Amino acid sequence: MCTLFIADLHLSEHEPAITAGFLRFLREDAIQADSLYILGDLFDYWIGDDNNNNPLHREIASALKTVQQQGVTCYFIHGNRDFLLGSRFAKESGIILLPQEKVLELYGKRVLILHGDTLCTDDEGYQRYRKRVHTPWVQRLFLLLPLSIRQKIAVKMRANSQSVNSRKSEAIMDVNQQAVIDTFERYQADWMIHGHTHRPFVHEVPLHDKTVHRGVLGAWHHQGSMFKITDKSIDLISFPF
Repeated sequence: MCTLFIADLHLSEHEPAITAGFLRFLREDAIQADSLYILGDLFDYWIGDDNNNNPLHREIASALKTVQQQGVTCYFIHGNRDFLLGSRFAKESGIILLPQEKVLELYGKRVLILHGDTLCTDDEGYQRYRKRVHTPWVQRLFLLLPLSIRQKIAVKMRANSQSVNSRKSEAIMDVNQQAVIDTFERYQADWMIHGHTHRPFVHEVPLHDKTVHRGVLGAWHHQGSMFKITDKSIDLISFPF
């Protein structure tokens, strides 16, 4: 058996091919796993669990629930796009919500999982934004707004983010190496797996007297991306929708 990890699907009504690819992945790949971990940004944005008339949300919740009913436990770590996803959707879909950083003991290895945005400490503007939108009272105030207003705010923030990011250097939007080392040391992990940067690769990280590994998941823009962990290997796999 195996454990699977995915991130950064950015599901939306405007990308039906990605949705179809994810549903196929659940039916054919996830169903064969012991467990599935979704490391954030499953959706392109999330304006609240009360947006339950959205057909895409209902379809994804139903598909995840089916996988869970077949004996595959599904876990979720919030991303920077869907950090408001809450307990109502978790109950409908059967997923288990995890904290932003979690250590797993898998096949004799300590594997740290996270979305990855907290590692991008050189992007000071984003980190200030992240701190602000994760403030509890800001979230409560936002969720009190009518759905139509929240929708408009989310679309505008998405457009602003794309505009700002287009002017940032690639280096600033990648992880900070010292933040990576500090995080490895804090958790004493052998592996770290995250998404967010959309730069799929397995990095070797020298740490004192050993080498640890940082695995980065790819975004589901044109193909799927997953890590597959078994008792024999840890593999980064790309696959067509």
